[in-house]
Amino acid sequence: MTIGKYASFALAALLLAGCGSSAREQQAASYCPQPLTVQDAQRLTRFKEGPGRDPRDVMFEASLVSAGTKCQISRNKLEVEVLLRIAVNAGPSVGTGVTRVPFFVRVLDGNGAVVQGSDQLADYKISAASPRGLSQEEMAVTLPFANVSDLGGYRIAVGLKPSQQELDYNRSSGVR
Repeated sequence: MTIGKYASFALAALLLAGCGSSAREQQAASYCPQPLTVQDAQRLTRFKEGPGRDPRDVMFEASLVSAGTKCQISRNKLEVEVLLRIAVNAGPSVGTGVTRVPFFVRVLDGNGAVVQGSDQLADYKISAASPRGLSQEEMAVTLPFANVSDLGGYRIAVGLKPSQQELDYNRSSGVR
């Protein structure tokens, strides 16, 4: 009878632990911030050096295909894995070697201030013979909180990182 009692307590403890884990997963999912893509940073057209800006001068075009997050919550922090899918297409002036596409991830607080940020590069081996590339880029961020309700104020902004000249080109060509 004593062994049965211990087995019952052990089973109850396991069931309760499972419930807590499931509740934690639900809580993490409900507070997991979905990334917002910055409007002028969804596409990037890179031209070869020089003054030319017609289609023959394009080295590559890149686009942010999708963005998402996965979260795990623990004591006073939410671990967020930001996932970005970036596609790149070679242009007529593609160079040899590695093509580097810059992108960024920014964490904004409830007031819109950047509290964390990172600039990264996605590398591709594209050429006229192999003109397309697709990658999934991952970045981890940690969101601290005193009360779980504090997590509702965080937002995550993502995008490709064009130079000022590339940004002006995106805006003038109507690419959005």
